[in-house]
Amino acid sequence: MEPPTGERLAARTLPHPHLTPSTVAGRRPYRSLSPWLQASPLSLTSRSDGSMEKRGRVAVVVLGDIGRSPRMQYHALSLAQQAHLEVDIVANGGSDPHMAVKENQSIHLHIMTSVNLQGLSKISSPLALLLKAAVHFIILVWFLCLKIPRPDVFVVQNPPSVPTLAAVKLSSWLRRSTFIIDWHNFGYTLLGLSHGRGHIIVKIYHWFEKYFGRMADGSLCVTKAMQHELAQNWGIKATVLYDEPPEFFHPASLEEKHELFSRLENNICHPNGIRDCVTTGNISQRGPESGAAIHWLDQSSDTLFSTQIGNEIFLKASRPALVVSSTSWTPDEDFGILLEAAVMYDRRVAAALNEDDSVEEEKIWTDISNGKQYLYPRLLFIITGKGPERRKYEEQIKKLNLRRVAFRTMWLLAEDYPLLLGSADLGVSLHTSSSGLDLPMKVVDMFGCGLPVCAVSFSCITELVEVEKNGLLFSTSSELADEFMMLFKGFPERCDTLNSLRDGALATASSARWSTEWETHALPLISELISGKQR
Repeated sequence: MEPPTGERLAARTLPHPHLTPSTVAGRRPYRSLSPWLQASPLSLTSRSDGSMEKRGRVAVVVLGDIGRSPRMQYHALSLAQQAHLEVDIVANGGSDPHMAVKENQSIHLHIMTSVNLQGLSKISSPLALLLKAAVHFIILVWFLCLKIPRPDVFVVQNPPSVPTLAAVKLSSWLRRSTFIIDWHNFGYTLLGLSHGRGHIIVKIYHWFEKYFGRMADGSLCVTKAMQHELAQNWGIKATVLYDEPPEFFHPASLEEKHELFSRLENNICHPNGIRDCVTTGNISQRGPESGAAIHWLDQSSDTLFSTQIGNEIFLKASRPALVVSSTSWTPDEDFGILLEAAVMYDRRVAAALNEDDSVEEEKIWTDISNGKQYLYPRLLFIITGKGPERRKYEEQIKKLNLRRVAFRTMWLLAEDYPLLLGSADLGVSLHTSSSGLDLPMKVVDMFGCGLPVCAVSFSCITELVEVEKNGLLFSTSSELADEFMMLFKGFPERCDTLNSLRDGALATASSARWSTEWETHALPLISELISGKQR
């Protein structure tokens, strides 16, 4: 896949009346950032030798794994590429950030040491939380005050709130900087999932989050519902900056799909200790217009989903439908709903095809591998992500024993995740939001790849998912199973509802991208804060 560059990420129409249009071949029109840059300390100034000197510096702060914080990575890219600032990312390690972040010479990664107090947690959870917060506070202040150059602005992710907001506030005061909070959710509501909203620790956390949240010089948030909550009950004025996909989220080409499926073939078709409807050997076919099988010697260009013959690539008519879900494997996403829906789909398809228990699953799998098509396809669920409950659900998956459904759990490279979404047939979001006020970024990414979504219904999800336009909502596993039956009937050629939703997802993706959203809402706030500080 072509690596994203600054020019590609900025290739979006920017809503400013005085910007002059220019053209990038094969891309949508974009416009110059010069009016913004000339009006603020974010501008570029000329040296005597004619080169350009960058002015301004921003520190992006994440008390967590930077590789699992895509929104903060996108902030860093926009700050460096669109505002032409130097950017220091202060975060924990764990997962690699996107290649575009690592290769940008204006972005500097500073990785903090993670604190692990699991042993103490077994003895006293409150004491462990207190000690962990104290250690994190010291590490954060050390990095923000001593390890990085003085920034003009700190941009900090919330949650976690403790001790991040206090550490950033102290550091901004010591270094005479300003700071912006990017509200992704409320930390106290996440803590309430494990302790209950009435617990004294949750109440203290709530007070802390509200107190230091009011001290910020500016705030961004992810939904209008959260903006209203912050204004009405917290006394905080926030600007809505919706999550939008960057340009490297796009529908995959046939070549990209085939290359991805080839790289993932062993993980999908030959997992250790698993035998199901996709592990049986598949005989490739010569594309939709021919049912003739390729000789087994040509299997090197064959995957579960696709076949390459010379320079031509075909998707197999008998391929499984690929369903993707990304999860953090935490209590605010009930993965059990998806497992139950998969079992229901398997049973309902058997009933619809008049199959009783006497029909051996091996015969069904062999027929499918030989190219036989049924009214309802096999479903392959690929679940990406890391988290505490992953092992528990993997053990449950092994016990399901389903005929037409298979599951694979994996962690992908940052560059492969958009390709997987762009190659899939349907996305599933199980995110319910601890506060009811944030939106699942995974759905944004799916829409960016033209992937329709089935999402759990909660209070503000309709700010993102438009029912029967780009996705569907469900509240129970039975409803989700019904949606699978409706969407995949006649797959892959005769599934009109699924195709209609895909068109809607593509329309959603084309209407906005991260660069335009950031240019409209985040850049003016950052420019105003830096200008005010330097006056």
